[in-house]
Amino acid sequence: MGPRLSAWYFWYFAFIGAFLPYFALYLQSIGLSAGRIAVLMSLGQFMRLLAPLLWSWLADSGGRRVRIVVASSAAALASFSAVFLTQDFVGLLIGMAILHFFWSASLPLVEALTLGHLAAHPERYGRIRLWGSVGFIVTVLGVGFLLDIAPIRSQLWVSWALLLGTLLSALTLREVKEPAGQVAAPILDVLRQRKVVFLLGAGLFMTAAHGALYVFYSIHLVAQGYGKSLVGLLWTLGVVAEIFVFLLMPRISLRVSMRQILLACFALAVLRFMLIGWAVEVIGLLVFAQLLHGASFGAHHAATMAALNRWFVAGQQARAQALYGSIAYGAGGLGGALLAGALWESAGAGITFSAASALALIGLILIWRGVPGDSAGAAVR
Repeated sequence: MGPRLSAWYFWYFAFIGAFLPYFALYLQSIGLSAGRIAVLMSLGQFMRLLAPLLWSWLADSGGRRVRIVVASSAAALASFSAVFLTQDFVGLLIGMAILHFFWSASLPLVEALTLGHLAAHPERYGRIRLWGSVGFIVTVLGVGFLLDIAPIRSQLWVSWALLLGTLLSALTLREVKEPAGQVAAPILDVLRQRKVVFLLGAGLFMTAAHGALYVFYSIHLVAQGYGKSLVGLLWTLGVVAEIFVFLLMPRISLRVSMRQILLACFALAVLRFMLIGWAVEVIGLLVFAQLLHGASFGAHHAATMAALNRWFVAGQQARAQALYGSIAYGAGGLGGALLAGALWESAGAGITFSAASALALIGLILIWRGVPGDSAGAAVR
């Protein structure tokens, strides 16, 4: 099942690599304001607030993860057609809302599916998940070069084709047999655990900190005179760092606790966003800032997945992933994107990315205060 899961991650994140860095440039090209771009780009996070909880409840209640992934992938493919039919803000708003409502179903369910298949070998998670990073690299780099010679609209067709690939890959997935006799606790019981509350809260602020990056990073660099191919290379560099982190995490976690890994991730995120905001003209510092993506996303994601895998039993995994997605990527991503949109035109890039650093600093404080120091790093594999 490993190669099938790896293939799914490849296609899923290949779509994100084609869509996320460049769709804002397309929206800018059709005359939308920064505020409206931020609204459209934050719809994914908005739909992650509640939709994953609905999908995970359906999946956990009937063991239908794969069927939901397939159905939602098909619906996402169909709804993406809206971008070919209209350039009106309201029309795009409706189409993107439907897309993200269904698209948000897939990742938490496949993450739970992956952890279920790897129950006896959690250390293999990173080696499967890294293929998502490879997919992202292929498309963010390829589309960057493509847009230097082709119209910005060509990005839409690439994204549509990658959604089709995700659907076809989902058709190859298989359900995992859950251990008998395990009863999933009510979600409110999970929320009452201090370590869970603080971990998810920190995840919210980390994702919010990335809001400015995901919405305005490409626009920021292009405005400074960087070519789209170089923008693609810088995005790629960050994901290459992420891949190395996934590969090295088993060794790192043997020597460093989960808490120490998380503290380092947030501290480096604070530095990263300050550099992006204030050192954009110095290519060496931009390169260094992108290498820090390995910490601000890669190591943070691996450590959080390890914690969820350790703190939740098999029958709770889909809801645990959905809860993390709703709080961190939903509330955090939405808030971060909207904050960036509000600051971008009124205060400029430097202040916008400084605000991102401040959000990461809050997450650092939450980890320091709430995640216990005796959480063994050996789980982060």
